[in-house]
Amino acid sequence: MPTNDWEDLMNGVFGPGGRLHFGGKSPDAAPSRPDTADEALARAQKQLEQAAARTGQARKAAEAADGRRLLQNSEALTKQLEDQAREIARLGQGLAREMERDGLLAPGQAAAASVPAAPKDTDAAFAAAAERQREALVGQREFAARLLAAFRRPFVLGRGQDEVKNVIVVAGKPGRGRHYALAETARALAAEGLLGGQVAWMDLALYPGPEQEKLFLQDLYAALAGPDQALVFENAGQCHPGCLALLAQLALAGSARLSSRYVLQKGILVEAGNALAPGAVGSLGAGGKYLIFLCPEGVRGLAEVLGAKFAAAVGDECEAQPFSGEELLAIAGRQLNELARRARERLGWALTVEAAAPGSGLADLAADKGRQGVGLLADFCQRCFAALAEYKLRGQAASAAALGRDEAGRVIVRFDGGAPLDLLAVLPGEYTGDLEAVKAELASIVGLDEVKDYVLRLQDNIAAQRRRAAAGMKTASLTMHMIFTGNPGTGKTTIARLVGRYLKAIGALSGGQLVEVSRADLVGRYVGHTAPLTQKVIQSAVGGVLFIDEAYSLWRGEEDSFGLEAIDTLVKGMEDEREDLVVILAGYTKEMEEFLEANSGLRSRFPNKIEFPDYTGAELLAITKINARGRGYRLAANCDGPLRAYYDRKQAENAAENGNGRMARNKLEQAILNQGRRLAAEPDAALDELQAGDFELDD
Repeated sequence: MPTNDWEDLMNGVFGPGGRLHFGGKSPDAAPSRPDTADEALARAQKQLEQAAARTGQARKAAEAADGRRLLQNSEALTKQLEDQAREIARLGQGLAREMERDGLLAPGQAAAASVPAAPKDTDAAFAAAAERQREALVGQREFAARLLAAFRRPFVLGRGQDEVKNVIVVAGKPGRGRHYALAETARALAAEGLLGGQVAWMDLALYPGPEQEKLFLQDLYAALAGPDQALVFENAGQCHPGCLALLAQLALAGSARLSSRYVLQKGILVEAGNALAPGAVGSLGAGGKYLIFLCPEGVRGLAEVLGAKFAAAVGDECEAQPFSGEELLAIAGRQLNELARRARERLGWALTVEAAAPGSGLADLAADKGRQGVGLLADFCQRCFAALAEYKLRGQAASAAALGRDEAGRVIVRFDGGAPLDLLAVLPGEYTGDLEAVKAELASIVGLDEVKDYVLRLQDNIAAQRRRAAAGMKTASLTMHMIFTGNPGTGKTTIARLVGRYLKAIGALSGGQLVEVSRADLVGRYVGHTAPLTQKVIQSAVGGVLFIDEAYSLWRGEEDSFGLEAIDTLVKGMEDEREDLVVILAGYTKEMEEFLEANSGLRSRFPNKIEFPDYTGAELLAITKINARGRGYRLAANCDGPLRAYYDRKQAENAAENGNGRMARNKLEQAILNQGRRLAAEPDAALDELQAGDFELDD
C-alpha cells in the first residue's frame, strides 16, 4: 500500500498526531455527537476498502506503464537488430562480390546474396513506402501509384529468387520526372526493406554497333551481379539489335544464353571461346531483378525494336503525365527551398524569395523552366546557387540575400536589402569566340555567296527552334545532311571543314570534328568486312561532320555488292545518329545524280543540295592575292590585268580540268619559284614582290 494512502487511513482512525477520534472533523471542532465504536469501525473498514482499491489501480497503472516501456524497448531493439542485419547483409554482399571476382564463388551467387528478406507484413511496408513516396514526389499521383503497384506485383503473385521480378515499361515524354520518380520510389522501397539496393541505369545508346557488344555484356553482367535490384534501360531504339535480342530473351525467360563462353576475371567477363574453362559463364540470369525500360512511346515503341513477344512479357506500363501549373509551382517551391538550405549551409546567408504578383515572381520563372522539363528547373536553381557562390568568392559581405525578378524578367538579388543586382550576370556567358572566328573565316572566303548564306541561316533556324521549345511549343529537328556538287577546286572541302566548326559553335553538334573519307575507307576487301568498317567510320564522326569526297565512287554499278553494302550501312547510321551527325557528300554534279539512285532512301536523306559554281577570273585573282599574302608575298600592280585575263581564258576553256582554286594555288607556287631565279639575277629587287613575268602567263 502506498505511504500516502496509509497515512490517510491512520489519520482517519486516530486523527492527526495519533489520537483516536470517531468523527470526520478535526478534534478542535466541537462534535455534535460522538460516534459509537461500531460506526467508527465501519468507517475505518470503508476507508481500508477505498485505500485497497486505489492501491489496485496504482498497481495496474504501474504494470501498464511497465508494459509500454517493455514494448517500446522491444520495438527499439527489433529496429536495432534489423539495422544491424541490413549492415551485415551489405557487408556480406560486398564480401560475396569480392569472392566472386576472385573465383571463390560461382558467377551469380553474389547477386543472389544481395536480395533482402521481405518484411513479414508486406502490406504495412508498402503502405509506409507509399507515404515516403508521396512526401518525395509532387503531383503525378496516378503515375506514382502505378509505379508502386508495379514493384508490388511480384510480392502478390509470387516470384522465384532467380526469376525476373517484373518487366516494367515507363512511358511519357522527357522532362516529366520519370528518372526522379523511379529513384525516389526505389529509395522509399529500400527504406522499408522491400528492395535491395536502389537503381542501376544503363544507357543503351552507348552500344550502337557490333563493336560494343562485348562492352554491353560486361556492363549488363556487372548490373545483374550488383546489389541494385532495379535495372533501368533507356534509349533502346539506338542500341545494336544483337544487344536488344539478348535483353528481350532475358525479359522473356529470366535468362539469356550467350553466343560464346566467358570466364570471370576480376569481376569482368572475358571471352573464352569454346574452351572448357572452370567457372565458365554461358548464360546470364535475371537474378531476381526488376527490368525497367524507359520509352516515351511505351510498350508500342519498344515492341518495334524488342519484338511482340517482349511486349507480351511486360507486367506493367506506367505513363508519366504532364505537370499542372500548380504542381510545377510546388516543385519550383521545393527547389527554391533546397536552394535556400544550400545557401544557408554553404554560404552562411539567409536566403528568401521576394513576394511578387502572380505570374511575375521567381517561383513562376522557375515553374516556366519546369514546363520545358523538370531537369531544366534543377539546372536553373543550380545556376542561381553558382551565381550566389560567385558573389561570395568575390568578397560580398552579407547576412541575408533576397531573390526576385525585375521588369525585364532578369533574376535579381538584394544583399541585406541593398540595391538590386543582376544575379546571373556574374556567371561566365556562353563562349562565342569560335563562332565569331568561323564567321570571319567564312566571310574571308572569296565568292560562294549562296553557299555562305545557307550556312549562316542554320543558326537562325536553331535559334528559332530553341525559342519554340522555351515557349512550350513543338520543335522540328532540322535535317542538316548536305550534298556539295561542283567542279574540283571550288571550295567544297574548305566549306565542309567550316561547317563542322560552325555547327559546333552554334550548339548544333557536340563535337565539330571533320572526318574526311573516301571509298577506300568505307568499302572492305572481303565479304563481311564492309559493314563493320563503315560503322566504325560513322562512330568516329558522331558529334561532328562526316565528309565523303568523290562519294559517287562508292557505287560502281549493280554488281558492286561491297559498295552497296557501304551505302546501306551509311543510310542506317545516318538515321541512328541523326541528332548528332551531319554527313556531307561531295562530287561532280552528273555523277552525284547517278549515285543517288543506288539506294532508295539515299536521296531523301539529303534535302540540302548545294551547287558550288566555278570561280570567275576576278575571284581567282583575289584568291591568288590572299594566298600570296598568307605566304609573305605581294603582287605588283602590273599583275592584275594580265593575271585576270589569264584566269578568264582558262576557265572558259575547261574549268573542271583546270581546277579552279587549285589552279590559282599552283600558279602562285610557280611564280614564287620563278621569283627565286629572278632574284639571283637581280640582287636589289624586292624580296616580297611578285611580278607579272613570274607567273608565266603565256601558256
